[in-house]
Amino acid sequence: VFRSAGWTGSLRQGVPIRLKSRASGTIKSSLWESAVGTCNLDPELVMSFTDIFAYDLDFFTEVQPGDEFSLLYEADYLSGKRVGSGRILAARFVNSGQVKEAFFHDDGRGHKGYYDGEGRSLKKMFLKSPLQYRRISSYFSRSRLHPILKIRRPHLGVDYSAPTGTPVEALGSGVINFAGRKGGYGNFIVINHGSNFTTMYGHLSGFARGIKKGVRVDQGQLIGFVGATGLATGPHLD
Repeated sequence: VFRSAGWTGSLRQGVPIRLKSRASGTIKSSLWESAVGTCNLDPELVMSFTDIFAYDLDFFTEVQPGDEFSLLYEADYLSGKRVGSGRILAARFVNSGQVKEAFFHDDGRGHKGYYDGEGRSLKKMFLKSPLQYRRISSYFSRSRLHPILKIRRPHLGVDYSAPTGTPVEALGSGVINFAGRKGGYGNFIVINHGSNFTTMYGHLSGFARGIKKGVRVDQGQLIGFVGATGLATGPHLD
């Protein structure tokens, strides 16, 4: 309770009510535009949705107009107004006719996560993308016209256009095979994941603290930052 200039006031803190809510939509140009702009979903909820399917879908290269999404989630309400969102309880994404589903489960013994309809964990050896979001600027090709050299040569990777300094994550757990300068790739990282799998990250503006040859990294760990080193016309991750 407080008093000022003859007025008496009091502060009352409300406790939100948590309910289950549902949302669905159809992609027109991007998931973000459809979910946030059209369905008015909390942006953090959309990021959680992409995190759930991050092992099966690259939301920068594989999402098409006409794809459908739906989710059941926890929503907090106070005085009849939505004031926040909680966990996604179930999610569904139809990508080019293929249905992908996810269900949250907590066994009460410390194990919780998302599973498909057959009870299989959605978590896999590799993420589908090294960035959490951003647009694609150049695709995998065996004969791409190089923007600087003006000659056609293979471009065996995918470019993610993003501002300098955008965090870059390891697609999977493994050991750093190389971290340094490498010709047209500029600042470059190679990670050996075992079983003959390697991933490579080029044009970085810099490396995360402690990243060097021989160091073990975990899936999703920060390894570097987007840049434009080497042969690059602008900041992007190859």
